[in-house]
Amino acid sequence: MITDLVQIRQLGEKKREENSRFRSFMKSRGHSDRILRRIAEGIQEQIDCRQCANCCRVATARVTERDVDRLARHFHVKPERIVADYVVGSDEEGHVLKREGGACVFLDGNDCSVYEARPDVCQRYPHLVRGSGSIGSRMWEMVERAGVCPIVYNSLEAFKEELRFKR
Repeated sequence: MITDLVQIRQLGEKKREENSRFRSFMKSRGHSDRILRRIAEGIQEQIDCRQCANCCRVATARVTERDVDRLARHFHVKPERIVADYVVGSDEEGHVLKREGGACVFLDGNDCSVYEARPDVCQRYPHLVRGSGSIGSRMWEMVERAGVCPIVYNSLEAFKEELRFKR
């Protein structure tokens, strides 16, 4: 199990082409999503996201109206105040949480200061165990995330073994 973030970034980049081929491999063959989900759950149980928090430093967090309402209840303010104080527009993603110093505005050390009220996209990250559709349908995101998230990197490597992917 590799958890060193420098190594994850380097290996994620080095294996980008391989991971892209694996994504195509998964799309062209049948596989048991239940087995892959179980593998990802096992890896996720071994890695403490709160020790890493790299996703909060690297990725943007899209927010929905529902997320804004949840944050407003958390802070006991009107949704408009959340949008004004913590949300910015993004041409690519719509509304996202602001970033300070490159990280999510709610990141405090390695902890999310609004953990119980965090956006849905944060709750489901890294979108292996929890997410819309099958794992295979979410693979396009995993090629990028393999260089950011130890759970994704290690899960992809385990998936390749399970599905006997020829590297």
